[in-house]
Amino acid sequence: MTSAPLAARLTRVEGPLFFPVTAYGPDGTLDLDAFRAHVRGGVDAGAAAVFACCGTGEFHALTPQEFRDCVAAAVEETAGEVPVVAGAGYGTALAIQYARLAEEAGADGLLAMPPYLVVADQEGLLRHYTELAGATSLDTIVYQRDNAVLTPATAVALAQVDGIIGLKDGFGDLDLMQRIVSTVRRELPGREFLYFNGLPTAELTGLAYRGIGITLYSSAVFAFAPDIALAFHRALNSGDDVTANRLLDGFYVPLVELRNQGRGYAVSLVKAGVRLGGLDVGEVRPPLSEPLGLHVKELAALIERGRALLTDAGAGAASGADAVSGAGA
Repeated sequence: MTSAPLAARLTRVEGPLFFPVTAYGPDGTLDLDAFRAHVRGGVDAGAAAVFACCGTGEFHALTPQEFRDCVAAAVEETAGEVPVVAGAGYGTALAIQYARLAEEAGADGLLAMPPYLVVADQEGLLRHYTELAGATSLDTIVYQRDNAVLTPATAVALAQVDGIIGLKDGFGDLDLMQRIVSTVRRELPGREFLYFNGLPTAELTGLAYRGIGITLYSSAVFAFAPDIALAFHRALNSGDDVTANRLLDGFYVPLVELRNQGRGYAVSLVKAGVRLGGLDVGEVRPPLSEPLGLHVKELAALIERGRALLTDAGAGAASGADAVSGAGA
């Protein structure tokens, strides 16, 4: 854990937010060496932050001790280069337990995932996240999705809670998000509150979220094809919509169509992608299942296609530069 506030570090983001998978050995137990290699590879590739043991990292499948060991390994491997944010979920009591384990392990912040199973009202959600944020010294990002969808009024209330620094949206209602952003801005002028696009394969909706001022996003693709993810990130943040749309049409849309072929593919297909890159991180734990072999082959071909798009774009840019150079000679 570093002394710099998490919000300040995340607002200086120059790369995608990295959500590593959790590595298991052949016997199904944690493989911390492989996990460390995965985290280190992501940091070296240009990740702006490491979100350990969250959705892609199978938080739901980890025991408390495994969770703590993974978070500690991520903290040690990053060595303060980028912040480490850990997941925290289930009911309030268990979420607090995981939050305190993350704090002990040296994490810089928490991603507060939706409460388990129950559908709470707004008062209950506010109380849950308030108690979680108050249980440690860690800054907290609330993850909105599924059974934990906030009204603008609740978002304003959460933005006033000490320790809650932002909202990650995995629900995907842009109308609601615009109203949340506008209401927080109007009711709390000068309050710095972070917003994240947290949809699966967030790049697909990156242009739409950018339109309402949300540029921070989680990138599952970065876990297995960081070069493609970085190229899209640069294009999105620089306004190079030609490159962004080329990658959307040729890579990200087909990837989402493939992801939608199986339940749990938002995790298991990502893990298969990491293995395709040469790092054996094992299979997913039950109740998730491995993707079909045919779909893994399709993923491999799709990654090749995405990298070909990067090569074609680079060649096109080089040709354009040569033409300009020749015209001026």
